[in-house]
Amino acid sequence: MTASASLIMYDYTRTMVSSSVMNVDEKGEQGMKPLKALEVETGQNPVASIILIHGLGASGRDLAPIAQALDLRSIGAVRFIFPNAPVRPVSVCGGERMPAWYDLLAPNLLLREDEPGLRNAHAYLASLIDQEVARSIPSRRIVIGGFSQGCAMSLMTGLRYSSPLAGIAGLSGYLPLAGQTGREATEANRATPVFLAHGEGDTVVPLAAARLARDWLHAEGHDVAWHVYPMAHEIIGAEIVDLNVWLVNCLSS
Repeated sequence: MTASASLIMYDYTRTMVSSSVMNVDEKGEQGMKPLKALEVETGQNPVASIILIHGLGASGRDLAPIAQALDLRSIGAVRFIFPNAPVRPVSVCGGERMPAWYDLLAPNLLLREDEPGLRNAHAYLASLIDQEVARSIPSRRIVIGGFSQGCAMSLMTGLRYSSPLAGIAGLSGYLPLAGQTGREATEANRATPVFLAHGEGDTVVPLAAARLARDWLHAEGHDVAWHVYPMAHEIIGAEIVDLNVWLVNCLSS
């Protein structure tokens, strides 16, 4: 796949859940465990890691084409990690079970938030960064990013991580638990560069929610690469091209 190809992601209005990713037992949320993450390495002995987190109703495999579309040869070998969310009932979808990092309690994403679900997902995703550091990838060579819910979790996890990261990339998402982020964000990532991209026609996560995230990050001193595209709740080739440039800059410094 080339960088100009269109990459269309799932949104919660049109998602089918595969039985192969259902891993919730009868104990409810305490039995929800993320599936093993998919990993792709572009060469031997990776020198950087990129964690890409999928959105609601999708899987890690749905974001794998991004790794094929990116040209990061100037960086060296890269390990891509594509986590898989547990399957849970999602309130805004009438309780239907699907892969989700946290529950969506209301159509207005910022009005009511599933704080326990968000914090559980944050702990798991932070452990994936820890895992990369344990595999001898310096934290400053790690980027965390994602689409939709994955964007929300990237911002939540990256801003709170204890060691400085190379960057945080958010596609078509928003900043969760914004009222608590200021006091919980770590000094280590106060100046971490952020890539934010959104569709001007997004009806799943309104552009206004992404602008709030951008403004908060600007106010906190982050270098925010802000991009708006003529698209809906999806990922398009032009966005990948811009992301590619940003990743090379982050991982070359």
